[in-house]
Amino acid sequence: MTFSPESNPIEFAMQWVDDSRAAGDKYPDAACLSTVLPDGYPDGRMVLVRQISDEGFVFFTNSHSVKGQSLAHEPKASLTFYWVSLGRQLRVTGDIEAVSEGDSDDYFNGRFLISQLGAWASDQSRPVESRDSLLARVEEVRQKYEGAAVPRPPHWIGYRIRPRRIEFWIEGEYRLHDRFEYRRVGAEWGFSRLNP
Repeated sequence: MTFSPESNPIEFAMQWVDDSRAAGDKYPDAACLSTVLPDGYPDGRMVLVRQISDEGFVFFTNSHSVKGQSLAHEPKASLTFYWVSLGRQLRVTGDIEAVSEGDSDDYFNGRFLISQLGAWASDQSRPVESRDSLLARVEEVRQKYEGAAVPRPPHWIGYRIRPRRIEFWIEGEYRLHDRFEYRRVGAEWGFSRLNP
């Protein structure tokens, strides 16, 4: 793998996720999603990045959640992947857009049944009386859709980060790490090597 101005950083990002998967990592597509809250404070949480393509990095969530509200307020975000097994970090910063309803449907329909039920049962990010009350709500939803396909909740959608900046970090001895940055310049990527 050689980082250069001619390289496609999206292909490198996909390769790094594949390398993590090959290394046996449980969640090779896990990343910290950072958003800006309406009060101006940053907020981070782990998400699973389910699709990477030249269009961007896609994750799915409840649009009524804190992250969904943050993205509605300020449609910009960053992702930070860290693979300790590989000594690598990947940082992605860009603009947010919703994926198509069809893409959200397709991904939702491929989820485990209990995850589909949970998308209806959970009022994500809001207080819940107890775990038992949450599980009771899941059971109510299960009974409602018994014997039928569970439809995607309209508030459960996919978001795509269209990257403006992608940084690759490779652990080096004595903290002399390798860092390479790609910045979107129109339709092209600008490239630079960074100090550790």
